[in-house]
Amino acid sequence: MHHFSYRRGVSHASVLHAEDVDLSALADAVGTPFYCYSTATLERHYQVFADAFAGAPDTLVCYSIKANSNLGVLASLARLGSGMDVVSEGELRRALAVNVPAERIAFSGVGKTKEEMAFALDADIFAFNVESEEELRGLSEVAAARGKNARIALRVNPDVDAKTHHKIATGRAENKFGVPFERALSLYQLAAELPGILPVGAHMHIGSQITDLEPFRNAFALLTELVGTLRDAGFEIEFVNLGGGLGIPYRNDEAPPPLPTDYAALVKQALGNLGVRLLFEPGRMIAGNAGILVSRVLSVKHVGAKTFTIIDAAMNDLIRPTLYEAHHEIIPVIGPARGTPNVLTDVVGPICETGDYLALNRPLPELHAGDLIAVMTAGAYGAVLASQYNSRLLVPEVLVSGSQHCVTRPRPSYDDMLAAERLPDWA
Repeated sequence: MHHFSYRRGVSHASVLHAEDVDLSALADAVGTPFYCYSTATLERHYQVFADAFAGAPDTLVCYSIKANSNLGVLASLARLGSGMDVVSEGELRRALAVNVPAERIAFSGVGKTKEEMAFALDADIFAFNVESEEELRGLSEVAAARGKNARIALRVNPDVDAKTHHKIATGRAENKFGVPFERALSLYQLAAELPGILPVGAHMHIGSQITDLEPFRNAFALLTELVGTLRDAGFEIEFVNLGGGLGIPYRNDEAPPPLPTDYAALVKQALGNLGVRLLFEPGRMIAGNAGILVSRVLSVKHVGAKTFTIIDAAMNDLIRPTLYEAHHEIIPVIGPARGTPNVLTDVVGPICETGDYLALNRPLPELHAGDLIAVMTAGAYGAVLASQYNSRLLVPEVLVSGSQHCVTRPRPSYDDMLAAERLPDWA
């Protein structure tokens, strides 16, 4: 569910609104393209996930910042008590900037630098998710040198097929993430011997946009087995981090993914008797449907039987269709008149790449230059993956709450873009 819907506008036309904000008027005020996020949707999705674990003894929901790192989004979730899952010092600094308590922050990622480790140790975060023996030894060196102890969970790779896109699957043996399941015990034993390391948790994350509970069931069975093995070996496992990955609906013509309540029931069945704190790292599930990308049609081009709808948003603004062959529903901001015919069209941007598209062969109401469109379900892995390719300005981000809106990341000027670089003396 989201809070983007058509309402009567001032001209009595049906206009798409974000909560109580008229998106046509917002486009005139902010300019296009822009991202728009709904506070009500963010809050609802977080609460639905958290409430699904009501009755569980101890849970910590750590929103995965990599899905959407906008400070307004983070602050909205922090107010609800959300923890944060970070994968860089920059993300950690964002979490701290919106007053997320350090004891509610977990640090993931395969390439933590020693400088990042030191910063996180000084911040006294809850735990590190350690991805390799090399990282384990490096973290020990940094922690010991600072006279600190790093609480860790080894990320264990269960070699489970998440049945998702190959670029967002993380739990197969050929993926770069985690340590092999069969090496886990020996690495925990090493961790117990290293100075500055407290091996008190276990972590498993098998991928993103998972729409079938069976991969979770298989992974959780292995995780339960691992906790039993570690406890038999004398380890006091205090928490288990189950990662994220629960999918969301991107298409109107497909069956919906499992509900958070279905996922929670599986978790409670599989791990409810372990007597551990349960950590979760949802990102897409919270932010995905809470955001849209609004763009304006520049022109409509006809080449033989082919129609191209050229818009002012491009692959540098939303790369998911190009990178993942991802589908995003696209709807006009001004509701089409009854009887408006659909036209089969490619929705493309201005970038000099054939791969610059947001939709291919998509049936859409007939569009014209100046019309506004909304690219739905763009709140996760949208603006965070944006770039300045072709020296295009970064897209602004707007957060709405009821009838209010705030441009939480303004569009930079061309002067801002150029000022970020320096010419060498010899030029």
